[in-house]
Amino acid sequence: MLMNHVTRNHMVERIRRLFGAMPCRVQVAALPWRERAGRTEIMLITSRDTGRWVLPKGWPEGTEQLYESAAREAAEEAGLSGSMSHLELGRYYYAKRLSSGMERRCEVLVFPMHVDGVASKWPEKDERKREWFPVSKAARLVREQDLGELIRHFGESRHKTAA
Repeated sequence: MLMNHVTRNHMVERIRRLFGAMPCRVQVAALPWRERAGRTEIMLITSRDTGRWVLPKGWPEGTEQLYESAAREAAEEAGLSGSMSHLELGRYYYAKRLSSGMERRCEVLVFPMHVDGVASKWPEKDERKREWFPVSKAARLVREQDLGELIRHFGESRHKTAA
């Protein structure tokens, strides 16, 4: 039986928990998308520490719904506004390096955001780059393979509904 990265990572996480590993910290991410010339594009931003391409993501705050937290992160990190799905597209895992140098495993819940506003000024403008990419390129640019699969799957599902 062949397993994709998402399924494999879910199984690895279950096994980690079974053997007493610390539970993952939960983060949320926006998957910003738009349609241009009949093609779906995804906006990626650079991380502040390494400059690698990522989705806008962060920690849920207070009493926010998870999708509201993802929308807030998209606004703060990329200057984006739009219609946020209340349903998660999927999730991926990664190791977040803390300021202490330790790593903490995080589970990131991804919420699609149909972008209808791109601000020229936003809180983290001087700390990050942002760029629109075709789905296939965005999926290749992110480091986490299961996030790449989520992006590809989203693009494929958008293509099917448009056809």
